[in-house]
Amino acid sequence: MITEELLITHGATVKDYHAGDIIFHEGDPPLYYYQIGSGKVKLNNYSEDGKEFIQNIFSDGHSIGESLLFVDRPYPMNAVAMEECRILKLSKTGFLNILKQNPEISLNVYQCLAERMYYKYIMLYNLSFQNPAIKLKHLMDYLKTHYEDKTPYSFQIPLTRQQLASLTGLRVETVIRAIKNMEKDKEVKIEKGKIFY
Repeated sequence: MITEELLITHGATVKDYHAGDIIFHEGDPPLYYYQIGSGKVKLNNYSEDGKEFIQNIFSDGHSIGESLLFVDRPYPMNAVAMEECRILKLSKTGFLNILKQNPEISLNVYQCLAERMYYKYIMLYNLSFQNPAIKLKHLMDYLKTHYEDKTPYSFQIPLTRQQLASLTGLRVETVIRAIKNMEKDKEVKIEKGKIFY
């Protein structure tokens, strides 16, 4: 979203995280802009019984939690490294200064926020469905929109069955059964455990 050089020029620091490390906790105040230099980060919550709900997964070049810098409310989720990550961290003041000085970057931020709101609308609508296959299909449709080749089975789903379950609010066993049914209905193809949509 913002070049690493520009972030560093405005005072960003680089921090390495290991898989499972917390970048920020639910309830923390949003004091920094975070951008992933490399790696994968999930935004999640845990239910009262300890079940994980993944809100989203981000990778290289994506920012995380930046919308909260505009409203001064605590994070309603955790950010957790899913693998080795390199994260650029810039103070809120530095981030806002970049936006003031670079209107074209502000436009990129607005577009990113709009895309994330669209994803939230899709996922919120998805919760109204009872049929697990429909929930999975909607998520797969959304993921495939970012991929140029729209032909059947051209897109490898970049998520594990557990991650699909956590993103849709389903149990992993339900996801496994639904995907097998989707394969029978020729909606997906499974090769060496990988799901192609």
